[in-house]
Amino acid sequence: MKIVIVCDVLGKKNNGTTIAAYNLIDYLKSKGHDVKVVCCDEDKKNQEDFIILEKLNLGPLNKIIERNGVSLPKTDRNAILDAFYECDIVHIMLPFPMGVTACKIAKKLGKPVTAGFHCQAELISSHLGLMNCNVLNKNIYKQFYKSIYQFCDAIHYPTQFICDVFENIVGKTNHYIISNGVNPDVKSIECQKPEEFKDKFLILTTGRLCKEKSHMVLLKAIAHSKYNDKIQLIMAGQGPLQYKLEKYALRKIKNRPIIKYFTREEMIKLLNYCDLYVHPAEVELEGIACLEAVVCGLVPVVSDSIRSATKNFAITPNNIFKCNNYHDLSDKIDYWIEHPKEKEELKKQYLQFGNRFNLEGCMDQMERMFLETIAKREE
Repeated sequence: MKIVIVCDVLGKKNNGTTIAAYNLIDYLKSKGHDVKVVCCDEDKKNQEDFIILEKLNLGPLNKIIERNGVSLPKTDRNAILDAFYECDIVHIMLPFPMGVTACKIAKKLGKPVTAGFHCQAELISSHLGLMNCNVLNKNIYKQFYKSIYQFCDAIHYPTQFICDVFENIVGKTNHYIISNGVNPDVKSIECQKPEEFKDKFLILTTGRLCKEKSHMVLLKAIAHSKYNDKIQLIMAGQGPLQYKLEKYALRKIKNRPIIKYFTREEMIKLLNYCDLYVHPAEVELEGIACLEAVVCGLVPVVSDSIRSATKNFAITPNNIFKCNNYHDLSDKIDYWIEHPKEKEELKKQYLQFGNRFNLEGCMDQMERMFLETIAKREE
């Protein structure tokens, strides 16, 4: 197949959508497919098969975008046309301006179009301070449908959760539910806890430091834990709320949290020597970061938020807490500190649970989606 993947957001592997895009690109190339990528990443200018567009200038909004560690492209219709002429199918990662234009161009050329569903409405409304405005969130989804998804031959939803959310608003769609999968390099390995942490209970949380990820709930839970002095929190991520989180932690938590970006190699070690993984996010479309913990056998505690898919990763009642309720989260953390043998037994169940998110299996399904979509258009 000749496939063009349109990425309004690519850049560093600091968010789930970007990781999903790279995984898909690498896998399709490994299977011998001709893959071209449209994006605005200047560092890929000399790389074969990358079509680089100029960055979009949004004036004062540029700072908000940069704080989230991403760049958006300026739509270049001629460059997109050139990329599409000889392709068999177009896959669009996000319903953003370039993706919308790319969809229109592909349809005019008679090309099959698929699109991924990687953006919850709340990820947009939260930047306006209106994350909990249901009317706005519903209208964002309606706009997504109106501008791009209604024209797609197939939609890729990473979870049944987000499929249900979207279809409850816009109606039935032609879709495939396929997890983004977990890289095979993320796995359970023998890994000793560093000497400086030998007497600490290590809690790991990962993700961009922003409102919808609810990191403050975790900080408050640790502050109210009877084991405050025993817990060492590691927050793997960066984002606009870092200063606020650090300021609170300095006042309320006995052991200063480690908040930083970790390399892939460092993350795999963390996932294997930490004692507990906490995913407090209120908004989560799939939660690959949590899946990576599960695949390594790291027992999680996740929010039961109605706007998060990660609640489905809870095997026992002690793996889930009431959304934004730091008292309940604190109780769950204390429970796992007090029940190490039970946690060790549960690790075995989570290792089995994680098998279903094998990357190769998930990418096989994505490849099949493309082949079936092309075949239907040729009938």
